[in-house]
Amino acid sequence: MLDDADLDLVAALQIAPRASAAALADVLGLSPSTVGRRLARLEEQRILRVLGQTEWSARADGNPRHVWVKTAPGATERVAAALAELPEAQLVAETSGRADVYCALHPADRAQARELLTTRIPAVPGVVSTHSELVLRALTKADSWRLRRLGDDQVKALAEAEEPLPGRPAGEGPPRAVARGAATAPEEGGILRLLRANGRVTSAQAARALGMSQSTAYRAIQSLLRRGAVRPRVEVEPALLGYALEVIVALTTSPGAIQQVAEELARHPSARYVSIVAGTTSVIHQGVFRHEEELGDFLTRDLAHLPGINALDVSVVLRMLRRYWIHREDGRLVG
Repeated sequence: MLDDADLDLVAALQIAPRASAAALADVLGLSPSTVGRRLARLEEQRILRVLGQTEWSARADGNPRHVWVKTAPGATERVAAALAELPEAQLVAETSGRADVYCALHPADRAQARELLTTRIPAVPGVVSTHSELVLRALTKADSWRLRRLGDDQVKALAEAEEPLPGRPAGEGPPRAVARGAATAPEEGGILRLLRANGRVTSAQAARALGMSQSTAYRAIQSLLRRGAVRPRVEVEPALLGYALEVIVALTTSPGAIQQVAEELARHPSARYVSIVAGTTSVIHQGVFRHEEELGDFLTRDLAHLPGINALDVSVVLRMLRRYWIHREDGRLVG
């Protein structure tokens, strides 16, 4: 579905999601018009979208939950579809292994988490049992995962080409996100909504949409990005990038090894989401792999040298229904 030029463009956008078409073209050896056409095609075909990510802590008090759901025979598809409609469901997938359905849920607070786990999810027809783990700390998130196709010189050039933010050197990376008060000026509320829908929105586009001056829109965009109130991210299914195998690995470790194991896993090329959790396991590693042999190397070699791992449980994703609150259909973004 994607050729080499498409994959290079995705890789470039992951590094510099707000870089101009001219800057992307210069690094990739393409013309700006070609970059523009390819990006438009990927968006029109619902393969790729650049969004603005906001921290959940800016909108809610509750921590995320990993939830595994066992279903009655033949009910997995119906249960997964029902869970994918929950507004708190950030990710829902049909899986094999520990359970039939895996979810990443983001309740607003502890009371809502209790309602989800004890009432709403068990009440879904076909649910037999559930198991949940409370996320205590996330060491890496999906927006930091990279398609490793570009050379060091290209990566450096893209980091420098990314739209500079006042007070932050080019290529330094995203700032730490703010927890509260994401929009502090009157005009920032509208700008924040636009950035969340389109992480590449320009000050000119924002000014036209909101009826403000371009200079005001520019200052608001820069302020929100600089404070980390919103962070642009590329949303695309890993399977379309050549990573057809996705797993959730739940690891049990000795208490003294939890932090070290989590940090090592967060640095692994497969890592999309690594978190320290409270439950029957210690660390959850959500990773993507090109094929089964690569996963085998991860389980038997990469994990083998980490001290303190006592047990692990692997759930293999069979079908992704929802990720980052966006429904998926055969890898394409829906809605």
